[in-house]
Amino acid sequence: MTLLRRSPLPAAFVALGLSAALLTSCSSDSADAATDNATRTDSATPRLALSYDGGVLVLDAKTLDVVGTAEMDGFNRLNPAGDGRHVLISTGSSFTALDTGTWTDGDSHFVNDPAVTDISFDATTPGHVVRHDGKTVLFDDGTGLVRVFDPAKLAGGLPETTDYTTPEAHHGVAVELSDGSMLTTVGNEDERTGIVVLDRDRKEIARNEECPGVHGEAVAADETVVVGCQNGLLIYRDGVITKVTSPDPYGRIGNQAGDENSPIILGDYKTDPDAELERPQRVSLTDTTTGQLTLVDLGTSYTFRSLGRGVHGEALVLGTDGALHVIDPGSKTVTRTVPLIDPWTEPEKWQSPRPALFVQDGTAYVTDPAKNRIHAVDLESWTVSDSADLPQTPNEITGVTG
Repeated sequence: MTLLRRSPLPAAFVALGLSAALLTSCSSDSADAATDNATRTDSATPRLALSYDGGVLVLDAKTLDVVGTAEMDGFNRLNPAGDGRHVLISTGSSFTALDTGTWTDGDSHFVNDPAVTDISFDATTPGHVVRHDGKTVLFDDGTGLVRVFDPAKLAGGLPETTDYTTPEAHHGVAVELSDGSMLTTVGNEDERTGIVVLDRDRKEIARNEECPGVHGEAVAADETVVVGCQNGLLIYRDGVITKVTSPDPYGRIGNQAGDENSPIILGDYKTDPDAELERPQRVSLTDTTTGQLTLVDLGTSYTFRSLGRGVHGEALVLGTDGALHVIDPGSKTVTRTVPLIDPWTEPEKWQSPRPALFVQDGTAYVTDPAKNRIHAVDLESWTVSDSADLPQTPNEITGVTG
């Protein structure tokens, strides 16, 4: 699967197939330092991970320099693991941890290089990865198995998990809340109908199946969880599930971007149930306290990799016009656009590369597959702070804070 792999234990790094032009090997002193610093984060640096056809690139998030590469077969999806250090790669049969090599010895000397580890959670069809309240939740679409673990334990190897299996397997998602309760989707291989909430003993406390095609999740302020439907949204808040109905008979909200300090959820919005590939130009903003759903016309289309949130809760949408559109969640209006790349067209195949948006630590990162480039936008000044060429054509992008 990879030419870049090492043991999960920090003192036993084994790097195979690293690009010599990009990575330097660790000294024995560095290996000892890795063991001593197994729980340190004060000297870490943020990283980015970008998938490409045949592998994953690791970049320094501050300089955009490529610091590592891993060769991996097939189409691979990327998610931050939740510990500020690892990225979970959804391969064909597992969620596998990539150590992004973020830690130093306090003197700007890195004690571990980026590498795919032996930390792997088996899965028939690895699906959504959700991080909330210090827990990471994995959903296996092929079996309905939900695994919950503490991502801080990844530094010591494969962590223990708390498992739950849905009654029927489906393409779903689950979130564990701070009180130990769990929200998970309801469905089977033929249809998905809604959500169920279970207490910490996994006994049902709430259910709503008025959500055809349930997909995606986001968490808003006050630990409010939102999932999308083909005709609106479901909002779970303070033990109660509320249905928000779309203004159109078919008004699908399948992808959402939340901010845990804001009651507003940003979502996509599609209205053609028969379209092979709909290119919507409106997004949805939903107030989770009032249930008010507002549609905002961007004047350009976007894709499922186009949604993000700003430093102050702004709704961010990367348009096919090549600009980053900034929406004020209060006024529900576009307040500025930041031109970044040339106009582009969404590819027919969803796995194909297209420009993508990822937000971390006050910076929006935008990929440009047409030119093999990446741009960093400062979300206070709304200017491009840096740009860089890439050795591969980027597809998905994610990152870790360090």
